[in-house]
Amino acid sequence: MNWDWSLDLLQVHCQGEIGKVIMSGAPEIPGATMLDKMNHINTVDDSLRRFVTFEPRANVAMSVNLLVAPTRPDTDGGFIVLQADRAHPMSGSNCICVVTALLESGRVAMSEPETVVRLDTPAGLIVARAACRDGRCLSVSLDNVPSFAEALDREVETPKWGRVKIDVAFGGVYYALVDVDQLGLDITPANARLLAEAGIELKSLLADQVSVAHPLLSGVDEIAYVMFRGREADGAVRTCTTLQPGRVDRSPCGTGSSANLAALYARGEVAVGDNRTSRSIIGGEFLAEAIGETEVGGRRAVLPRISGRAFVYGREQLRISGDDPFARGFALSDTWGPQVDLLG
Repeated sequence: MNWDWSLDLLQVHCQGEIGKVIMSGAPEIPGATMLDKMNHINTVDDSLRRFVTFEPRANVAMSVNLLVAPTRPDTDGGFIVLQADRAHPMSGSNCICVVTALLESGRVAMSEPETVVRLDTPAGLIVARAACRDGRCLSVSLDNVPSFAEALDREVETPKWGRVKIDVAFGGVYYALVDVDQLGLDITPANARLLAEAGIELKSLLADQVSVAHPLLSGVDEIAYVMFRGREADGAVRTCTTLQPGRVDRSPCGTGSSANLAALYARGEVAVGDNRTSRSIIGGEFLAEAIGETEVGGRRAVLPRISGRAFVYGREQLRISGDDPFARGFALSDTWGPQVDLLG
């Protein structure tokens, strides 16, 4: 068997959310900056994204991270998040997976007890601090990009739930943050299917009612995800981010936790030095801390730090064959959900 043209991946998960990392074999992506490269994938050539994120090589509940040579000299590496709908500028759980993969593979030299890894992403510079021992990455803290609220208590009309209030905030991507009790649901594993379908329905409605555009990042101009949130008795925020075509994030969601922190900051409910625990639908946890404040395009912004852990659980190699009839992949509604046609 000829394996001359193949992709090598590390299999990694962060609090249950799969974020595989392409370590070698990927083609070069054109673009002077990481944002340019992401936009090239989204607007010019999405063949690699489709190859690694659709069946028969993938399943609905996962992402794939493309390692890219950094475009800025002050970083150790770069990456772009590939998902079933498009390439995205940033993801907290995926970033934690990438840092863990870089260190445990030896791609970036590990120093104990802490290694600092600087990453070039389409959203901007991410500085990660990894706690390391005996060749393992025990936890990762990400200093995320500046996060800000775009709108608070924005009312949207829905045929199923009436008027629903949302917060719109940027935490590396744009989120619609929705208090889940407005839908008469709880964030529990038993409700995962209902939450997924509700989130995708809301996202579709928001496309006609709410517009966003990042003041500095061209092409970052849509609400990427709907994140449901609830309050726990111990003060933690229960999170459930929904992703196209209809699934829920298994992790507490790092960019969503950053967006929620920005909304709390805009309301005056969080100050610099405060933190909140984000707890996922399956009980995994991130710590979201407000470590500073700044301004983005005239908007007050908070500087979030997200801490969590990922685990390398295997390796895989994907052969690229020119005569593969499913090189662009496929997705079926039996597992991908009834709105699978939204993927195009």
